[in-house]
Amino acid sequence: MQFGRSYEEFEVGAIYRHWPGKTVTEYDDHLFSLLTMNHHPLHLDAHYAKGATDFGKNVVVGPYVYSLLLGMSVEDVSALAIANLETENLKHVAPTFHGDTIYGETTVVEKRESASKSDRGIVTVDTRGYNQNGALVCEFRRKVLAAKESYLDAHGGRTPSHSHKSAASPGTGRDQKL
Repeated sequence: MQFGRSYEEFEVGAIYRHWPGKTVTEYDDHLFSLLTMNHHPLHLDAHYAKGATDFGKNVVVGPYVYSLLLGMSVEDVSALAIANLETENLKHVAPTFHGDTIYGETTVVEKRESASKSDRGIVTVDTRGYNQNGALVCEFRRKVLAAKESYLDAHGGRTPSHSHKSAASPGTGRDQKL
């Protein structure tokens, strides 16, 4: 199984379907809401949501859905990236509810060489999230600073375990990872 892609491995038009999906629980929604200090009753108070909203039930907080899709895409898009540069055009197209299962896919829309460093390039991708019924719930575009093969070769390869140098620990004579 491949974990991440170098700049050279991205092809404009390629579609990566992220698997597995994630069923969103009430716990997930409440924890994310509370960790991010979003105390809006639409996300936390079932009685409020039932009587005071058009949905009649709690709606999952949007940044959680975005974060979930971003995380799903790491294996296919940014696991070997040097940096995430930009997120734009984030849209919550439809609500997500407790019990919905989110699936994601990403399309490569553009790639270009870095203007300042020859060992990297910028890849632009569109990520979309769908619920279990196939309804689009969230979409966004992002730009990733992707490492070229030359960058990966110079920095120890594709896996973190190959990028550590060994040196003697002060006073012990034993090797330690730096």
